[in-house]
Amino acid sequence: MAKKLVLCDCLGSQSFDVNAISKASGFPCSRVYTNLCVSQIEDAAKEISSGDAIIACQQERRIFEELAEDLNAEVSGFVDLRDRAGWGEGDPSPKMAALVAEAAMPMKFGKSVDVRSEGSILIFGGAEALKAADKLCETLAVTVLLAPDDELPLNRRFDCVVGHLDQVSGALGGFRIRIKDFQVPNYGGRGEMTLGIPQSMALSECDIVLDLSGQPARVPAPEKREGYLRADPNHQPSVAQAILDASQLVGTFEKPLYVRLEESLCAHSRAEKPACSNCLNVCPTGAITSAGENVAIDPMVCAGCGSCSAVCPSGAITYDAPPVETVFKRLTTMASAYYKAGGTGARLLVHDANHGIELISLAARFGRGLPADVIPIEIAALSSFGHAEALAALATAFVHVDILMAPTTERGVIETQCQLANAIAGESSVGIIDESDPDALSAHLYDAQIDPVICEPILPLGNRRQVARLAAKAIQPNSDTIELPEGAPYGAVIVDTDACTLCLSCASLCPSGALGDNVDLPQLRFQEDACLQCGLCVSVCPEKAITLQPQLDLTDAALTQRVMHEEEPFACIECGSLFGVKSTVERITEKLAGSHSMFSTSQAAKLIQMCDNCRIQAQYHSEDNPFQGGERPRVRTTEDYFSKRKDH
Repeated sequence: MAKKLVLCDCLGSQSFDVNAISKASGFPCSRVYTNLCVSQIEDAAKEISSGDAIIACQQERRIFEELAEDLNAEVSGFVDLRDRAGWGEGDPSPKMAALVAEAAMPMKFGKSVDVRSEGSILIFGGAEALKAADKLCETLAVTVLLAPDDELPLNRRFDCVVGHLDQVSGALGGFRIRIKDFQVPNYGGRGEMTLGIPQSMALSECDIVLDLSGQPARVPAPEKREGYLRADPNHQPSVAQAILDASQLVGTFEKPLYVRLEESLCAHSRAEKPACSNCLNVCPTGAITSAGENVAIDPMVCAGCGSCSAVCPSGAITYDAPPVETVFKRLTTMASAYYKAGGTGARLLVHDANHGIELISLAARFGRGLPADVIPIEIAALSSFGHAEALAALATAFVHVDILMAPTTERGVIETQCQLANAIAGESSVGIIDESDPDALSAHLYDAQIDPVICEPILPLGNRRQVARLAAKAIQPNSDTIELPEGAPYGAVIVDTDACTLCLSCASLCPSGALGDNVDLPQLRFQEDACLQCGLCVSVCPEKAITLQPQLDLTDAALTQRVMHEEEPFACIECGSLFGVKSTVERITEKLAGSHSMFSTSQAAKLIQMCDNCRIQAQYHSEDNPFQGGERPRVRTTEDYFSKRKDH
């Protein structure tokens, strides 16, 4: 059964061009209701019962979901046309068509795992910790960590230990605790309570941590660490809220697996030489750690900000909730429906699921709302919207992209990605809006003077690097090479041919295969399209002959290998086969012949100028053959043993 869009003008406060919306989105529309959530609720029941209804209202979503549950039916989706289009200025029909087309898309959802919390909680923070423990001990298994000078309570409703909290790691359902100078109270006897024998270090586990110390958090980005609750002990409302939150953290919870890691693509290091650490530098929670040649991601600690995906040059880390190809498809779907409905000059407004939605809703209800040419798109992890996604939007016929910052957004990542996108697409093609006032947001969008990006639309298929290159070629059709800022994931390597000895250390360790050799000739070859600018070649080059050049070569030459440096091979003086580099062999001969003990004679010096096979043969037949030993003893046989018996 085809999906059907159920429209309501919200007490006549907005209007619809039903034909335009239906034609552009490809979905039939119901008649326009006026009060579907209250006086026309029976009509809503009929629409839902008919199946595959997309209801054009987000504000009353809960009512319609409860109604569907009562009817034992399902709602195919919801779309907010009122706040994002109907209450703005200008003709809203093209934008409504774009929003409807996006809402009807089948969405891929990321994977998740179940996290089990039994309710064991560690509370620390002196007197406030004891008060919190007294309130929580009936519902949770409470342990309070006290300092050595804190007074031990006689209350035995919960456990107390003494020591200094040294380390906290893990997340909800799996915290690992390390305590220094650990002591357990002796609860027997009369008088003041005493402490047991101290242990230098104790390890334990718990499901929840409640920090009422008033000191810096024991984990990075504590607001993003599930199960780690923290409150100012001097602010009682915050303490009360933290206690309430802790009491709710018992049971089984669904933990999304936000990112996917392909270890084979990771360019973190090779042969213990450091290369790319972009994800390590931007992860706010410390979920990413070094694990040899690649990184490792703790999915329980990962908060899903998406920063690692945006800065990963190789595509080893990709956002998976939903996958990045879903974002590309949403952009294409919205742009196509918008222009099909007669819209012009579409601008994209990227926002998060909390701050952005609230700001847009307030701007619509009490102000001018959004302009008709500004299409909002909600991104769950705003930091995951990097330069590749911005370029894809511009190349799918959006003339400008704005990113609406949220208070919790990883600002540095977005600013860097916008800088890179603007370097490729043109100055000010991608902007950042840092507003928390609804009227200021509207004013910014209505008064904006933009230099529109005009190009032939593309279909963004492939990984982020492929889409970025495809979009750049569409946006800059007359450019061959675009200079990029320092740290960009695209570029060339510059080789000082006078210093390079063709040792090929760089080629042997290049994680992406951008640098390579030639098995038949002394050559260093390079394919720019594959270069990640990770810097490993720079750090391993013994002659310091390599530098990086951030740029984006849009010509076909970037897709093929080219020779960066080559020299004449040396011919073995015995068999004539080619091996090594002529200049290197001659330089080594000049340096070692007659001066090194191994090559003191002219005959020994000739070994330097031989290939591997001839060198071994020459050494084997030499008078001081290093492979020769004494005469091998005769093999003893059975006859030898029998003759020995006869002699006796």
